[in-house]
Amino acid sequence: MERFEYHVVGMTCEHCERRVVGELGAVAGVVSVTADAATGLVVVSAPSRPDTAAVAGAVDEAGYELAGA
Repeated sequence: MERFEYHVVGMTCEHCERRVVGELGAVAGVVSVTADAATGLVVVSAPSRPDTAAVAGAVDEAGYELAGA
């Protein structure tokens, strides 16, 4: 299992973290997700790097922005 780090813009609270975790957890291949609103860091565990467009779309669906996307 590999870990992939992303920075998400706009998360400010625990509710934000849960929204991002929920949306990213539905991306194909993703096994687990953790999010930290204080740093904007999201860590995804998956066997291989998830599709960047799918990750960006999931973050957008949650109401936030994937930095650098």
